[in-house]
Amino acid sequence: MRLIFTLIFFLGFSTSIISQFNPGAKQISLANSDVALANDVFTLFNNPSGLAQLNWREVGVYYSPAPFGLTELANGYVAYHEPFSFGSLAIGGMTYGFDLYRESKVILGYSYNYDNKFFAGVSFNYHNYSIQNYGSTGTIYFNLGGLVYLLNELRWGFLVNNINRATIADIDDQIPMVLATGFSFDILNNFSLNAALEKDIRYSPSVQFGVDYEIIEYLALRLGGSNQPSRFTAGVGINYSIFSLDYAFFSHPDLGMTHQAGVILSFGKEGSRSEEIRKYLQIDK
Repeated sequence: MRLIFTLIFFLGFSTSIISQFNPGAKQISLANSDVALANDVFTLFNNPSGLAQLNWREVGVYYSPAPFGLTELANGYVAYHEPFSFGSLAIGGMTYGFDLYRESKVILGYSYNYDNKFFAGVSFNYHNYSIQNYGSTGTIYFNLGGLVYLLNELRWGFLVNNINRATIADIDDQIPMVLATGFSFDILNNFSLNAALEKDIRYSPSVQFGVDYEIIEYLALRLGGSNQPSRFTAGVGINYSIFSLDYAFFSHPDLGMTHQAGVILSFGKEGSRSEEIRKYLQIDK
């Protein structure tokens, strides 16, 4: 009986709250309000257009072994970004679940920078579902994103997730179509406000906000929140040399609180992330 309940839980409830959250401890600590910030390797999953803001190589790993104390909800992501003269390319992967039920994904992304103000990106996703003793199946879907610098300190971004409305085994919206748009405003060079509106076509819109403050050279503090579902988020980032260590926690109205962590290695980036992007895009404040 417990096995049957667990399977129902994963097929219905858990996949919507864990496996289809956008990854990255920084992103989670900002309540995923970063659609217009989009400035690290995990933007491959969140808004691929932002990759072309980075003119350095970057690799990131994010792993959550037991969200809400449940090892069955274990999920992990990896992403790699490489800049070229013709744009930025990235590749990533995801795994979620356990032996009874597992999801995995491979994602390829491309982003193009036009005039250091307009950024466009697309990602190609192969998503696989596997249920023990029942086999596996997969599908292909595409994400489309954009990012515009309206002012040197103000950005607008958008994302369309699963633009081709792919589905699994005639189950409508098993992979949801999600629309997101938002703004990111740099009050100071080291202090940004982020706000986003996200709409899963099955549910009511979610309003998301986040604050990212690099309080000292090596330490960033983050805070966020959203409704639909109602959650509070917070986290810290420790940045030293090529390493960025990020920690986040967030609350869920039904499951309580959980913790997340990730690491990013940046090769060729000398200063802080925001400083290097402003330098690369020739933004003066």
